[in-house]
Amino acid sequence: MLTKHRIFSVILLCIGVPLLLWIGLRVLGDRQYYVLSFAILVVAFVPFFIRLERKKPNARELVVIAVMSAISIAGRVLFMMLPGFKPVTALTAITGFALGAEAGFLTGALTAFASNMYFGQGPWTPFQMLTWGLIGYIAGLLGKTGIMHKWWALVLFSIFAGIFFSAGMDIWTAMSATGLFQWEAFVAALITALPFTGIYIVSNLVFLLVLYKPITEKLQRIKTKFGLFE
Repeated sequence: MLTKHRIFSVILLCIGVPLLLWIGLRVLGDRQYYVLSFAILVVAFVPFFIRLERKKPNARELVVIAVMSAISIAGRVLFMMLPGFKPVTALTAITGFALGAEAGFLTGALTAFASNMYFGQGPWTPFQMLTWGLIGYIAGLLGKTGIMHKWWALVLFSIFAGIFFSAGMDIWTAMSATGLFQWEAFVAALITALPFTGIYIVSNLVFLLVLYKPITEKLQRIKTKFGLFE
């Protein structure tokens, strides 16, 4: 059932954030990526603050998201020597599956922004924040269906997330030369990135199959014990 809060978060995060990124690039250009990155983070927090206004505040929810983001950041650093083979997408998706769409989006966006303090900030950062954030949000919606514990669902999601992330970053690649989106450049970027897309899919599958059950069980226990993300 679609609640008012769900409709609001879909409009804000799935439509508002991409629109914010597009307007920001047109007005500020890609050199103001810090401004765009902070703006995306602020918007990503809005659904949580609205939820806190509607119920008794529970800071534990933000603590859990911070912990999942920290684990995701550590995983990205740990596998830095393997280009494209990172647990970020899997951990973001698991957060969404277990804690909900808004938590998934915020974890993905936070991970991209914070980990790039180490890997390097740039005009690609807002695109990573948006792409990983949307993957987490979609995972949260799928988590409500109750099918994501099945192995075939994880396989399909791994394929989808790998293609989605690669295509999202290829949009930035297509725009990086001229600042304008061109279909020819986008298609060329998609083709060039096919080997990396394959790596993304494989890494998503490996990390989801290994991490999904143990982390989801722990997150579910935390939710039940403290009454979080209800």
